[in-house]
Amino acid sequence: MATNSTNNNKRFSIIKQPIFSILNDHIVDYPSPSNINYLWSFGSVAGICLVVQIATGIFLAMHYTPHVDMAFLSVEHIMRDVEGGWLLRYLHANGASMFFIVVYLHMFRGLYYGSFTSPREFLWIIGVVILLLMIITAFIGYVLPWGQMSFWGATVITSLASAIPVVGDHIVTWLWGGFSIDNATLNRFFSLHYLLPFVIAGLAVVHLAALHQYGSGNPLGTSSAVDKINLYPAFYVKDLVIWVAFALFFAFFVYFMPNVLGHTDNYIPANPMNTPPHIVPEWYFLWVYAILRSIPNKLAGVGAIALVFISLLALPFLSTSPIRSSNFKPLQRFFYWLIVADCFLLSWIGQKPVEDPYIIIGQLASVFFFVYFLIIVPSFGKLEDYLIKYSVKK
Repeated sequence: MATNSTNNNKRFSIIKQPIFSILNDHIVDYPSPSNINYLWSFGSVAGICLVVQIATGIFLAMHYTPHVDMAFLSVEHIMRDVEGGWLLRYLHANGASMFFIVVYLHMFRGLYYGSFTSPREFLWIIGVVILLLMIITAFIGYVLPWGQMSFWGATVITSLASAIPVVGDHIVTWLWGGFSIDNATLNRFFSLHYLLPFVIAGLAVVHLAALHQYGSGNPLGTSSAVDKINLYPAFYVKDLVIWVAFALFFAFFVYFMPNVLGHTDNYIPANPMNTPPHIVPEWYFLWVYAILRSIPNKLAGVGAIALVFISLLALPFLSTSPIRSSNFKPLQRFFYWLIVADCFLLSWIGQKPVEDPYIIIGQLASVFFFVYFLIIVPSFGKLEDYLIKYSVKK
């Protein structure tokens, strides 16, 4: 008995140390709503994806050469000559896709259950900023192999800044590091691609701190101040199930279909004299790209992309519904699945040629995207208030 008492005293003395106390409070004894389901595990999976991307990126950077004459060859050197290089490359390339899949699922879960509403507005805003930085980081990473699609994708996207009045041409010159996409551009992109993941990691810590400050949401959309249990061991088991399933899904692509999520033209060295017939970004950009090209005016297209993220950032303030979860709102649930389908439709349109009927379909899908966030979401609260008052009168 005395021995057990001594061991328990040692355990509690360790927990009381500052670092271990923080870890214990936030990942062991952290109180969580008892009714959260497996969909709440995608936040931790996103953290795992970020660690994988940073770790593999550091090792890849040891062998990569950011020079227009050597970049493509250095990537091939990593694949063919570096011990385990092929695995690092495929983990990093497919890891970007996995990261976006998990983050999109995480955000759509928040959208369905109203996790962006008070008091979690700041939590949602930080999440949108992280998504924006992920898109920028993934785009400049897509340029680094210096294949055909890398070069021409960078040419198309960076030239969009020229549409900005007065300062547009100066921004393009700064991005390029000169008057064309060349070695200075590649060096700039490599430096930013190495830096931004650490910025994302810092914001992820802020995101996690805000989550623990305001608490997790739950499927009922009710207050999470009551009926809580410790994160460990109940929710670690749920998280572990998702982690294992995700690892198997990730491994399937890495080992059996490593190139299916990329573009074949990127295995051709960049050639400024040969424009590909159809320039497309990676799949996780396609919904944004479809909105951009649905508008014939370049400046208006850039403005539409800015409006996409403004709409997402403003979502907590646009929503006026007192009921958070879509489980209790059939109409909102119907429009929620419409916006999910709309995003899939935009992604499909983004990879199609710029011709009819894809142009008109893309324009209609783009209009609905903004209608949903700027008109339909703000209208839910007013409609629900009216229905409540009408039912009370009856």
